[in-house]
Amino acid sequence: MPELPEVETVRRGLQPVLEGARLAKVEARRPDLRFPFPEKFSQRLTGKTVTALGRRAKYLTMHIQDGPVLICHLGMSGSFRIETGDGNETPGVFHHERSKSEAHDHVVFHVESPAGTHSRVIFNDPRRFGFMLFAEAPPETHPMLAGLGVEPTGNTLDGALLASLLKGRRSPLKAALLDQRLIAGLGNIYVAEALWRAGLSPLREAGTIAKPGKKAKEQSERLAQAIRSVISDAIAAGGSSLRDYMHTDGSLGYFQHSFAVYDREGAPCPKPGCDGHIERIVQSGRSTFYCRTCQS
Repeated sequence: MPELPEVETVRRGLQPVLEGARLAKVEARRPDLRFPFPEKFSQRLTGKTVTALGRRAKYLTMHIQDGPVLICHLGMSGSFRIETGDGNETPGVFHHERSKSEAHDHVVFHVESPAGTHSRVIFNDPRRFGFMLFAEAPPETHPMLAGLGVEPTGNTLDGALLASLLKGRRSPLKAALLDQRLIAGLGNIYVAEALWRAGLSPLREAGTIAKPGKKAKEQSERLAQAIRSVISDAIAAGGSSLRDYMHTDGSLGYFQHSFAVYDREGAPCPKPGCDGHIERIVQSGRSTFYCRTCQS
């Protein structure tokens, strides 16, 4: 499933085309994806202007003038692509190619820019685990978004805040970081990478970095900085491009070439001076990659 950096990359790719543009026509080519489309889905969007395109955790939010907020989730295999009026696409370099079969083009936004140019924004989703829902109130109050934790971007997530979130928690540190009620948008890949950068074991008790004392304070600050930096680096690289993920222009990201531990079982640890190797274990049914030599 695409993680926060992938979703943010999609948002940035769609933003120049959608923001300020008029939705001349909206096609829903089937009655549902993961969930049924909202009642009068196409009618409520057609003719409206997109005022802003945002992101909350792994959700895209399309703000509509005098209309509802459209909440979009890519699911396992969903992607957007942009086609210009003459049908051309921007070529991309593929690592794992994404479906472009029209049989999986489930939603088509016919877009008219303020300058009068036309394009199509197409949502393609072979597995149909993605969804599009309306938020009638401010999107933060929608059940999909309500209760989400702090964003792992910017300087809001610092050591003190992270310690307050993890204080007293006896679950493994990795499991706590994946709790969307604490930190919104972190997924399996970037938690593994952040823990390696911070030199902390995914198996350690989460609350240990929230205890009184200098050592725990240094650990919480180190981890907060590692989370922010790994997310920032992944956004700058365009995401991880694992399996199905694709940019809006058809190309895939390259952060996977920078993975230190994820999916590198048996490889030497890349941390300077460490003679350990990357191990794979399973936590709560999901793969965890780490170096037991330098992560404690």
